[in-house]
Amino acid sequence: MLLRSLSGMFSHDLAIDLGTANTLVYMKGKGIVLNEPSVVAMKNGNGNGKKVLAVGTEAKSMLGKTPENVTAIRPMMDGVIADFEVAEAMLGYFIRKAHARRRLVRPRTIIGVPSGITQVEKRAVLESAAQAGAREVHFIEEPMAAAIGAGLPIAEPKGSMIVDIGGGTTEVAVLSLGGIVDSISLRVAGDKMDDAILEYIKKKYRLLIGLSTAETIKVTIGDAYPGESLEKVEVKGRDLATGIPKVLTIDSGEVREAISEQLNAISGAVLTILERTPPELAADILDKGIMLAGGGALLKNIDLFLRSVVKLPVNIAEDPLTAVAVGAGKALDDLNILKGLGKN
Repeated sequence: MLLRSLSGMFSHDLAIDLGTANTLVYMKGKGIVLNEPSVVAMKNGNGNGKKVLAVGTEAKSMLGKTPENVTAIRPMMDGVIADFEVAEAMLGYFIRKAHARRRLVRPRTIIGVPSGITQVEKRAVLESAAQAGAREVHFIEEPMAAAIGAGLPIAEPKGSMIVDIGGGTTEVAVLSLGGIVDSISLRVAGDKMDDAILEYIKKKYRLLIGLSTAETIKVTIGDAYPGESLEKVEVKGRDLATGIPKVLTIDSGEVREAISEQLNAISGAVLTILERTPPELAADILDKGIMLAGGGALLKNIDLFLRSVVKLPVNIAEDPLTAVAVGAGKALDDLNILKGLGKN
């Protein structure tokens, strides 16, 4: 009993954006204290089960490069936990790292979850966080957290629209009076774009590349809408015809063609929500436009692409990558926000 009270006394509450691609941790009073890939490297023991070898940035550097007895795993898929044991190990590591590896810490925690999460998926997050050391776990839907983090006036009787493009999910929502009026959680986002780039190069050039290379191509020259000139990058992979390494050059127009299906799915979700939005709120969105957040908002010209489709102003959050974590952190700093949202 004494140990429990001491651990609560010395804990620092956390807000966690548990993303498919990256996990961000916000500490009350300090802001973002951790931003690392959601990857765990596991080593197969000699009859002793699996052992965590590395987590985060170090583990991501091992993706596609591990020997037989080591596996680099991404425990999150489409915004939810796909591997409970590995997710628990990852969360525990990040919580301890955020608290300078102090083991007695049991923080109160708020975790951002997709708006379309099921009760079973939510329970998996809850149990993983509790096993990882969280003393108390609250949830906040990611579009709400992203809107708060992006500075939208969600508490006012006016319509605000957020499009949060992460690694596993794209969250599209209209908010008003501190609540979500309507939303779509689309399991199409950055990871699916990486997959599409990999498959495009494999099919067109018979060149096999890794997902890390596909992500690098997307970040380096990827764009969602034609710019003034085509950008080019060298791509290294294995020639499927000869089996030996090969280098080729691709341009931004090819990347745009590769990810067109994902971009159209996202714009389609935005149009669907706009069609379902009450007229009074739609008028507010017409005036203020749509706010983009999440890592996907960093894709070059994605604001121009959406603007060309929906014919409305499109803005990008000041720091789109941290919007969910910062928004959840603000709810953590002021629990009245959570009470107003009715979250638990």
